[in-house]
Order: sequence, then C-alpha cells, then structure tokens
Amino acid sequence: MKLQLEKFGKTLISRELGNEALKAFQPTLREISADEKLEIDFSGVLTLSPSWADEFLSPLLNQLSDRLILLPSDNLSVHATLRILREANKRNFKMK
Repeated sequence: MKLQLEKFGKTLISRELGNEALKAFQPTLREISADEKLEIDFSGVLTLSPSWADEFLSPLLNQLSDRLILLPSDNLSVHATLRILREANKRNFKMK
C-alpha cells in the first residue's frame, strides 16, 4: 500500500496534528495484511516537522518495522526531519 502524506496537508507540523493524522489513518492501517508493506510518499509535502513526523512515522515504525518503507524525496525538510528522528529514536527507517 502506498500512502500519500499530502492527504494530511502540504504543511505537516505539530505533535497534535501528527497524532490526529495517525488516529485518522488507524482504520486503514488495520486493513493491511501481515506481510504487506506500507510505502510513505512525501511528494506534495512542503514542510515536514520533526514533531509531526515523530507522532505519525515513529509509531508506524514501531508497529510495522521493516514493512514501513519511505520513498525518495528531494525535500530538504523531509531529509532534515528524518535525520533528527533517526538520531532521537536510534532506529533507521527503511528507504527505497
């Protein structure tokens, strides 16, 4: 399954909004089979803050582990945020 983060907005900021996005995505997440991968597509996202990503992506990483795959992005905000999360969580995201 591919998830376009842009569906949650072009500017993804704040813990509160990241948590709300995760809650909104949970019903869809429950439909993913045990062997299905979830690909995160950052296209269309202008800003991704560490706080939003920590509330949305970190729980997905904990839940899906290697089945969570981040698609390439040329957005510097995405790169900086993912670097911060890697350092804070001491875990790497699987990149495509």
